[in-house]
Amino acid sequence: MEYTKYMADRVKTMKGSAIREMFKRMADPEIISLAGGNPAAELFPSEELSKIAGKILMTSPTLALQYGTTDGYPKMRDCARERAAKVNSVHEGDAVLIMTGANQGIDLTTKALINKGDKIIVESPSFIGSLNAFRTYESELVGVKVDDDGMNMDELENALKNNDGVKMIYTIPTFQNPTGTTMPLEKRKKMLELASKYDVIILEDNPYGDLRFSGEDVPTIKSLDTEGRVVYAGSFSKILSPGLRLGYIIAPAPLAEKIEMLKQVNDVHTPMLTQLMCVEFMKKYDIDKYIEKNRELYGKKCRTMVDAMEKYFPKGKVKWVVPEGGIFLWCECLTITDIAPIVDRCLEKKVAIVPGSNFATDIFAPSNMFRLNYSSATLENIEEGVKRLGEVLTEML
Repeated sequence: MEYTKYMADRVKTMKGSAIREMFKRMADPEIISLAGGNPAAELFPSEELSKIAGKILMTSPTLALQYGTTDGYPKMRDCARERAAKVNSVHEGDAVLIMTGANQGIDLTTKALINKGDKIIVESPSFIGSLNAFRTYESELVGVKVDDDGMNMDELENALKNNDGVKMIYTIPTFQNPTGTTMPLEKRKKMLELASKYDVIILEDNPYGDLRFSGEDVPTIKSLDTEGRVVYAGSFSKILSPGLRLGYIIAPAPLAEKIEMLKQVNDVHTPMLTQLMCVEFMKKYDIDKYIEKNRELYGKKCRTMVDAMEKYFPKGKVKWVVPEGGIFLWCECLTITDIAPIVDRCLEKKVAIVPGSNFATDIFAPSNMFRLNYSSATLENIEEGVKRLGEVLTEML
């Protein structure tokens, strides 16, 4: 049976994540992956969570296994509110909603706000998961260049000025995915000023903000907001475990009410067991000490990758910016226009990277850029993987 003719128009042109597709090609255990976005598995508090889960199922089975409220278990909402309060990102009149991962929050916020044909300004490049969510609702994506210090504000103003129907700006201002860049305070103030001037909403995605291993913290855009213009997406995936699927949205109450209704028809509620596990972990252990271990390891892994790049990459052929946190590093090949042949050659050499086209508003246009991840590989594999990558770059650039 031919199903294409039955498919909704909004999904016909969708393209799956190349990162997920690449995993299918990486069944070979000899392949070193610098492609994914997984946290370091060696940091997972598996023993602690195992004990916590067992205790919950023994002492509170009904609470853990029964339906919960759509907006989240109250103590879980308190945990999310406390995390957001640490960066002044929850205000009077805001509601906190627990999501089954921050991606769900981004998707449902978009569903609540965006009509077919509405325009969303996005960083170019940007996170493929969010871009695909925006495409699902048949929005028009307007890409604005990411400089070494985040979104270009002159281009942002031009995009706002010259595009009718812009409803939202989507940004990952801290350790951006995929570039690893961080937007300085003045740019954040400018973005908020422009959003106010042109009357658009900002969706601030901050999954990596806790993972700073150098430099100084920068206030979130949400913390600067005095108009209720910023919706804030947070996550426990990068600081506790992605498998728990716990994120949250902080939004003005009238918008949060609509998002909650949409979640109710989406998955009813986030699993109670994982919410209870997170609450108990936060109560019993010092999450900030645990986060510090993440920072130390990622800082070490990042330095190992950068040192290897300086050692093995062909001189003057590749440009990159060293991140101050997060888990990604972005590279630009200066002498080519399409990275695809290099990606394929890398797989032949048993190393995986992600082509930049996957993070673009036009996923079919060639890109001379690629993303590297340093969080999930061992120090030894980072060194060896970058060496193999350097050999390919030297051969093909």
